[in-house]
Amino acid sequence: MPESWNLRLIGHEPMGGDGDTMHVNLKGGFAYVGHMSDRGTSIVDVRDPRRPRVVGRIPSPPNTHGHKVQVVGDVLLVNREKIPLSHGPYVAGMDVYDIGDPLHPRHLAFWPCGGKGVHRMTYWEPPYAYVTAGADDVANQFLAIVDLADPVRPRTVGRWVLPGMAAGAGEPRSRADDWTVKLHHVIVRDGLAYGAWWDEGLVILDVADPSAPACVSQLRFPHEVSRASHTACPLPGRDVLVMTEERWDEGCVGVAPNARLVDVSDPARPAVTAVFPVPEGDFCSRGGRFGPHNVHEPRPGSLIDGSTVYLTYFNAGLRVYDVSDASRPVEIAWHIPDPPPGQPSIQLNDVYVASDGLIYATDRVAGGLYIFELEAGAAAARRAA
Repeated sequence: MPESWNLRLIGHEPMGGDGDTMHVNLKGGFAYVGHMSDRGTSIVDVRDPRRPRVVGRIPSPPNTHGHKVQVVGDVLLVNREKIPLSHGPYVAGMDVYDIGDPLHPRHLAFWPCGGKGVHRMTYWEPPYAYVTAGADDVANQFLAIVDLADPVRPRTVGRWVLPGMAAGAGEPRSRADDWTVKLHHVIVRDGLAYGAWWDEGLVILDVADPSAPACVSQLRFPHEVSRASHTACPLPGRDVLVMTEERWDEGCVGVAPNARLVDVSDPARPAVTAVFPVPEGDFCSRGGRFGPHNVHEPRPGSLIDGSTVYLTYFNAGLRVYDVSDASRPVEIAWHIPDPPPGQPSIQLNDVYVASDGLIYATDRVAGGLYIFELEAGAAAARRAA
């Protein structure tokens, strides 16, 4: 039986065994859902959220992820990145589609890059997409800023590489051999890009001039609690951001799972104000990963709420926190769906909250797309906190 408190599962699309799902965005009554494998991007009809159903799919090239999506208006971006441990040719870059007809995406352009390709994009409003991209002269992925004013002709206008990464350009290596330094992605607000860099923590960039990004500050965390900084998401209307560390090993091996609140009222001096409570339970022994991953990012058209954090926690399911007090995050709801057939645990991976409050979450291994709604008890838990 699923385990839950103040959070109700109302719809589920398992995708017929092809439910290795990741990023999700909505347009109208359709969800665009990326897959971890080279199954591509599924189009799910969610006009009736209690009966979601797959109605189309955009294929990916062999050995290539299409697991991240971003939608603005009629423009859909899909990443192209080498699938880890795959063999054979792959595609590195980003595809651009017109989804004016949501069931029949029309390919507009391909933006190429080097290295292992594009991991993720942040595209919330025209014309700029902030892309985590690879290049043959850089050790790992970094920030590229792409102008999509004409979606048929995307063009690179700027890039920023953390010092010491561009070994091919003669920069000295200054990090331990076991470090994996790369950008996961940035979120941009008011001319500042808040970026989570594996092994390097939070980096804040001034991107007011997209052609010349400049570092404002960096906040490193001790490596015993931070090896895979994943998301740095400013909360709407507040000088506070939520930052997550990804657990990449199964069980409780490796770095302790952490999500933090960070004060960015002075972007030159960010400071941690609180650490989120870790879910209590037997999660270390359930199988799969246990730790925070993605949060709902309040993009235009989605739920805009600066007091609530929606957080996927792999085998601990979906967790919801009241963060109105930035020094004391309080859990107000959670739901752990049943494991998919043949799997030891759920592995909830990404989350998107629509403007009507419905919550769309994905499972990275086999479970597909889940749709939740908060129960009345969540509001009572918030008041009690």
